[in-house]
Amino acid sequence: MKTIKVGNADLCYEILGEENYKDIVLISGLGSQMIRWDLSFCQLLVKNGFRVIRFDNRDSGSSVFYSQKEIPAGKNIEETFAAITKEDIPYSLMDMANDVIGLLNHLQIEKAHFAGRSMGGIIAQLLGCYYPERVITLAIIMSTSLNPALPQPNPEIMTMMTKPPVDPAHNREGYFAERLVFAEKISGTGYLFDPQLEISFIEQELKRSKTKGGIIRQLLAMGSFQYDPEILKKITAPTLVIHGTDDLIFHPDCGRDIADTIPGSELILIDGMGHSIPPELFDFISRKISHLTK
Repeated sequence: MKTIKVGNADLCYEILGEENYKDIVLISGLGSQMIRWDLSFCQLLVKNGFRVIRFDNRDSGSSVFYSQKEIPAGKNIEETFAAITKEDIPYSLMDMANDVIGLLNHLQIEKAHFAGRSMGGIIAQLLGCYYPERVITLAIIMSTSLNPALPQPNPEIMTMMTKPPVDPAHNREGYFAERLVFAEKISGTGYLFDPQLEISFIEQELKRSKTKGGIIRQLLAMGSFQYDPEILKKITAPTLVIHGTDDLIFHPDCGRDIADTIPGSELILIDGMGHSIPPELFDFISRKISHLTK
């Protein structure tokens, strides 16, 4: 893994399949690290001819954002929003999209394929709209346009996402328990939840994390985003939208909305999939992404 400086952030990235000629950039979701793009999934993409670039968004994993202002700690997201002004919001989703362009420039990649999950799917939409010359294809997975008319996240899940988390430095057991409950609730009913696999991810994330308060800053970037349907309408790259019927964070209508608005896009609704990509779907999704590039 390597790190480069893009603006006021250090971005950590990794490349797999150096021998391949098709570049695909994998963009992670809210508070999610690059390792959530499972290595076996990445290897399937490599097998299908991709040079895979996965990275940590600013403020997650080993990517560090150097904030000039501290966000109040120990509050839920509603209280945090109420305590700050628009000028206090550290960065926008567009800033995060520009990070991706900075990474491409560093790697001397003129254009690439992109796959974004959850918040990463929103970032992918911004790239497709504002940087069409850099985008060959888009795969938007379990994401949303943030259209305020769409169904809201499940209330229980929203409460779990926005409350102050258990601090693993003071209560490691409580932190793991809280994370496991959340992961199982969003995993969907169609695929068996593997607690040991989730524990492995959590342990790796704790070891890799170099920042504090990052998820709050990313939530602020999402919460301050101004929905504009023209963003989707301006996307011209071939686009695949993948969404689960059991997604409790972004209702399946969010996927339908994206597919209905991006001209010529394809929607795949996966029965029983929640707001995660189970290993059983790695081969299917990697093949669908590969077919999009042909």
